[in-house]
Amino acid sequence: MAELNTGDGGGGKGGKVRSKKQNSKVDLTAMVDLAFLLITFFMLTTSLSKPQSMDLSLPNKDDDPNKKTEDTKVDENRTMTVMLGADNKMVYYMGLLATPKVGPKDIAYGKDGIRRELLKQKKNVLAYSAALGKPKNGIIVIIKPTKKSNYRNLVDILDEMAITGVDTYAIVPEFTPEETKVIDKK
Repeated sequence: MAELNTGDGGGGKGGKVRSKKQNSKVDLTAMVDLAFLLITFFMLTTSLSKPQSMDLSLPNKDDDPNKKTEDTKVDENRTMTVMLGADNKMVYYMGLLATPKVGPKDIAYGKDGIRRELLKQKKNVLAYSAALGKPKNGIIVIIKPTKKSNYRNLVDILDEMAITGVDTYAIVPEFTPEETKVIDKK
């Protein structure tokens, strides 16, 4: 049993005879029990933070990498390519690099950079698709990180896809020689 002693009750030498004082005792057992009950209560009633993650669609592991797959034809007016380079560099263009509709242009991360451009191009693509009678065809973004780009830049651009509501995007690690020249240009 836990107890708290608060002094010894006298017993010194000296003149008058006094009655011996009893030590006062405080029983701390109830407070220790209460502390453990509170700790247990808060452990059981709080929720642990869940890890935040993004949903990515990845190819099946069962697919044979040597198997020839059919190329999907996509309208170049709907395609935006974003290339991530070293030192937080980002370059984008619309359409094909040989005949781009917009760009290639250097652009910054954040709401005044890539986010504004994504929203603008998304709006243009929806208007273009609606004019062709296909109102549900939205923008397709191809993200191409270089080996020199960092992981944070890739996560930032994926966050921008979620913020702007771009449903169709792909991460493609292959670069053409022309794209390599554009991204490496100072």
